[in-house]
Amino acid sequence: MTDLFDNTILCSKCDVKMKKAEITKNGFVLRAVLCPECKSMIIHPSDEQEYNRFINLKNKDFRVKMRLVGNSYAVSIPKEIVSFIREQEKIMDDMVRLCFEDFGRLSLNFGGVRELEKRDQLKEAELRRRR
Repeated sequence: MTDLFDNTILCSKCDVKMKKAEITKNGFVLRAVLCPECKSMIIHPSDEQEYNRFINLKNKDFRVKMRLVGNSYAVSIPKEIVSFIREQEKIMDDMVRLCFEDFGRLSLNFGGVRELEKRDQLKEAELRRRR
């Protein structure tokens, strides 16, 4: 199946060939075409649809229970969040990174724990070299 954005797209306002571009919004890279004359822009429909799905999930408030499991507490993550992350990441580790960000605020990082650990090790090695 060919992609609409693989073809030449002319600006509807000034009839000039639009150039391919990438726009980053909230960590999402959206494919787009941009008119060099009037600066009008068209975002790829499937990218825009996925971004809107993300915004809807982000704006949704989930109420989940915290349970005691052995010597730790467990919080369930709603399936629609995990499914969305898996679709975006394509490969998701079973391990996540948990950080105590601020008072009353935890963060979970699903993006490749191994890559984050490697990045942290590289940062530590760089800091040691500078000393």
